[in-house]
Amino acid sequence: MASQRGRLTMGLVLILLAMTALAGRALQLQAIEAPAYASSAASKIQRAYTLHPDRGQIVDRNGTVLAASEPAVLIFADPLMISRNGIDERVSMGPLETQKAAAAPKAIAKILAKHLGGRPEDYRQMVTKTESDGSLARYALVRRHVPSYTYDLIKKDLAAGKWYGISATQDAVRSYPSGTVASNVIGFVNSEGQGGAGLEYALNKQLAGTEGKESYEASTYGRIPLGRATLAPAVNGTYYTLTLDATMQLTTQKALASAVASTGAESGEAIVMNVKTGEVLAMASMPTYDSSNLSAATSNEMVNHAIQDSYEPGSVQKVLTMAALTDQGLVTPDSRVDVPASISSGGGTIKDAFSHGSLALTARGVIAYSSNIGTTLLTRKMDKATFIKYLKSFGLGATTGIGLPGEAKGSVPTASMPDFTRDQISFGQGLSVTAIQEAAAVAGIVNGGVYHSPTIIKSARNGQGEAVKVPVSTSRRVISAKASAEVRNMMEAVVTLEPSRAVAGYRTIGKTGTAQRIDPSCHCYRGYTASYVGIGPAENPSILTYVVLNNPVKGHEGSGVALPVAQQILSVALPRYGVEPSTSKPPKAVLEYQP
Repeated sequence: MASQRGRLTMGLVLILLAMTALAGRALQLQAIEAPAYASSAASKIQRAYTLHPDRGQIVDRNGTVLAASEPAVLIFADPLMISRNGIDERVSMGPLETQKAAAAPKAIAKILAKHLGGRPEDYRQMVTKTESDGSLARYALVRRHVPSYTYDLIKKDLAAGKWYGISATQDAVRSYPSGTVASNVIGFVNSEGQGGAGLEYALNKQLAGTEGKESYEASTYGRIPLGRATLAPAVNGTYYTLTLDATMQLTTQKALASAVASTGAESGEAIVMNVKTGEVLAMASMPTYDSSNLSAATSNEMVNHAIQDSYEPGSVQKVLTMAALTDQGLVTPDSRVDVPASISSGGGTIKDAFSHGSLALTARGVIAYSSNIGTTLLTRKMDKATFIKYLKSFGLGATTGIGLPGEAKGSVPTASMPDFTRDQISFGQGLSVTAIQEAAAVAGIVNGGVYHSPTIIKSARNGQGEAVKVPVSTSRRVISAKASAEVRNMMEAVVTLEPSRAVAGYRTIGKTGTAQRIDPSCHCYRGYTASYVGIGPAENPSILTYVVLNNPVKGHEGSGVALPVAQQILSVALPRYGVEPSTSKPPKAVLEYQP
């Protein structure tokens, strides 16, 4: 009896101890460790994906699309799901299911290669990706920017074979429907979806928008209907409207391309600008490229020569020189100057591009005949500090603030420059400019003396459709209205000197430029820069065209190779923008006088 009672007691103690242990374990699981287990379980069923915004469009002033995002997807794999071919980890697989799951990575890789290109082996690592701890990953990027139609074909093949583990999210692809039109201005988006050049680069953050994120609970079979879910929507990028006119841009590019080809020039640039606002209507750079076909582009084609190239401007610079002289009251169009065959300067000799004896020219004649000697003699009336102050007020020696990447500053000598440098820069050598600087400077001079900084962005609105502030043109007076009228008078003589330079129906003004080019390889002058600036109408300047040809080999004078291009562009631009034909005749131009 005592023995039985002892065994019973011992049994009860053991049962009590077991129950206590079970209760303790239950307490540990349900009270102490419950949050940790819940968190672990939640993490295993949690799915989170990045939501990609649409990149903002870039359009011309009339709404023509220059850059846009087309529907596409990002394809990704779930290697763990692929390893079980969609069967939940908590479910035991039968022999047939195990066999099919083992074949899944190879079969899916084959389908991806069929529609995305390459070999099946190229995708095996993606569909079998593992984490650092050796476990199969739940996410592996397969391909970005896949056309939606291509993904539909992939889904069709996956469904036909009953394969699981491939999904996709929105991931638009960049397109340039206007081809080469303004490609040097617009730029391109690289394979990583980032702006690589032009406005795509300069405005990348704004155009890209803000990524969103979606998080939800899911089982192997998909989203849990009543599970927790959060959504932070993506914010689409900013939509930009440019001042460019795609039609005018195409016209300008064609005219410039023809000139570059016919003269054998290394490159060329052309600008069409609204004189009264500073808006750039066209900015062409040749040779050019197609932003949609970067593999075929060369380094020279991808340069925006209109803002990135610094060069000595040659005789177009005489417009700026005369603007400073007239504003100071030192010169009028009828000022007289005796022009010898040559003059000494800094131990050297200054000559004109044409041979002549002694000439008796007016200041108007100096511009019309483009006399380096006459310009130098007139400029010597002005002190160097004042001269440099004017050139800087015209915008030389500094970027214009147009907002395009890679803009060069050019260079302007200091007021302490030697006399021979002052002589050189008076007719366009000894300093450097960019095409956009020179065009804006001349525009300001002929616009009643009011300079407008050039602009290329007209307006913008963000992903919510709200207006966004953009850089606006700044204005300043650089010369008096009287001086502006006098410079225009001189420039009109350039056109009336040769009737073939006129634009039918309009009185126009202009200035030719022919400058020797500095060759960096020898630090010497070799080759030429030919240019011409044309503006119309003379009575009320509205549209400016500026054409520059770099190192042409079949003709090198601005009047012969650049003037016809600017004339062609201007003849299209003036009526296109509603500029009424001239109703008056040019004034009589007195170019020479009797000593």
